[in-house]
Amino acid sequence: MSIATGYFDDVIAKLARVRDTQDEAIAQAAEICADTIASDGLVFTFGTGHGGFAALEMFPRTGGVTGFRPIVESSIALMHHVLGDQGTAQYRFLHTREGYGNAILRSHQIKEGDALILFSHSGINAVILDMAVEFKERGLKVIAVTSVPHSSQVESRHSSGHRLYEIADVVIDTGIPLEDASQFIDGLEFPVGPTSTSIAVAVGHAINASTSAALVARGETPMIMVNTNSNRTKFAHQQNDRNYAELWRRLRSREFSAPEVR
Repeated sequence: MSIATGYFDDVIAKLARVRDTQDEAIAQAAEICADTIASDGLVFTFGTGHGGFAALEMFPRTGGVTGFRPIVESSIALMHHVLGDQGTAQYRFLHTREGYGNAILRSHQIKEGDALILFSHSGINAVILDMAVEFKERGLKVIAVTSVPHSSQVESRHSSGHRLYEIADVVIDTGIPLEDASQFIDGLEFPVGPTSTSIAVAVGHAINASTSAALVARGETPMIMVNTNSNRTKFAHQQNDRNYAELWRRLRSREFSAPEVR
C-alpha cells in the first residue's frame, strides 16, 4: 500500500469517527450559531497558524451562510514567510502571549448575542484561551473544534490553567492523536501526513451546513454564498453582493468602542 493510500485511508477513518461520535455536538453548535445569526449577531471564527485555515473557510465560501465572521490576525496566521517579516520567530512569540487575544477581540466590536468558534488542535495556547475566557466572562457562547486526546496530554500555556475543551460550551472533538501526522516510513524518524487541518475544515463546513438547516427549520431563510465559477456568474455575483451587504449591515449596526489603553 502506498503512503498516499495509507494517508487517505486514515483521513477517511478519522472523518468516520467524527461522523459517528460528534453529530450531537455539531447539532448543538449549529443551534448556537443559528440563534446568533437569527438575532442579527455574528459568529466569529478564529484559529492561529493552521487552525486559521478552518476559520477562514467559514465565510465567504460557496454554500456557506452569511453571519459567520472570520478573524484573521496576519501576524499569527501567515506562517509561510518563516524568515523576515511575520516570520516563525514572531509567530512563536505572539501566539503564546496573554493579552493579545483580548486586544484582537476589542478591535472587532463584540456585542451581546455573538458567538465564537475556536479551531485549535492543541487548545493550550494563550491567544486562543484569552478569547475563550473573555467570551465566557461576557456570558457569550464558545464552540471549540479541538483534539481532546492531544489537549488532555499537555499542559495549558495560559494563567487560567485551562485548556480549550475545559472552557467551551460545546466541544467538537476531532480525535486527532498527539503526533497529528499519521504515516510512518521505514528509515524515517518522524511521521508524515498531518490530519488535523483536513478534519477541522470538514467539521467547520458541517457546522456551517447544519446552521443553515437549523435556520430553515425555524422558518428563516439563510443567505447562502453561491459559486461564481459557473454558467450563472452574473446571478451568483448579485446573490453574493446581497450577502456582503447583509454582513455590512450587521457590522454597521455595532457601536464603536475604543480599545483599552494600558
